[in-house]
Amino acid sequence: MNKRIEAAYEQRPRRWVFELAVAVVVVALLLWSGSAVETAGTTQNGAVIAWNILAGIFHPDTNLLFNFTTQGVPYLLLETICIAFLGTIVGAIISVPLAFLSASNLTPKPVAFVGRIIIMAVRTVPAFVYGLMFIRVTGPGAFAGLLTMSLCSVGMVSKMYIEAIEDLDVRVLESLDAAGCTTWQKIRYGILPQLMPNFASTAIYRFDINLRDATVLGLVGAGGIGAPLIFAMNAYRWEEAGAILAGLIVLVLIVEWISTKIRVKLARG
Repeated sequence: MNKRIEAAYEQRPRRWVFELAVAVVVVALLLWSGSAVETAGTTQNGAVIAWNILAGIFHPDTNLLFNFTTQGVPYLLLETICIAFLGTIVGAIISVPLAFLSASNLTPKPVAFVGRIIIMAVRTVPAFVYGLMFIRVTGPGAFAGLLTMSLCSVGMVSKMYIEAIEDLDVRVLESLDAAGCTTWQKIRYGILPQLMPNFASTAIYRFDINLRDATVLGLVGAGGIGAPLIFAMNAYRWEEAGAILAGLIVLVLIVEWISTKIRVKLARG
């Protein structure tokens, strides 16, 4: 038996030539790509600027970090959380009927196809574009960020909801139907218990994404902490930028820890 294994091992296909050729091609492409790097815009004091950035980030402005007025980091972080949270709630609510209409196991295929086209169209537009559109309509501020987060959430959340709906265990519904349950009872005891953990987990995951996107949307004036961050960086106030980044890091870590605990609890029951 051992001899047969050794003989089969010796007769294995030799691929070292192919692997060597692939490695040579990859290295050649990397070297060719490196030749296109331009350093003409680099200044002699670039290292000094980089050092100032790092020094400001690691020595944040504590006055701004612990300023509890509307100009301080805690208030701006709270505004960012509110934009992300309310945007997730609104997007999740809108996604429920849209997902049911787009589920091929519950609705006719033409209706489900139209619903999926709408969801795909919503997901195609970047969040930045939505932010700029809503700023033109409502003006700059947190409300524009809320509308942007809501619409951006619909695309991803609806898609995840559809997958959960199409994975429903129909045998549970058949059992309830055989027991003489009404439509509401089948929804209450057959559909909702299967969907709620997946729906809640998807909404929490989307909240994590919206929290980061809300920070970026602030750069275009859609509320949150992004605008003060870009203003501080443009004005070379690296201590203020460091304070804002420190607050963001702490906030994201706390939210990530809490959301992970909740998702694990929902998954395990």
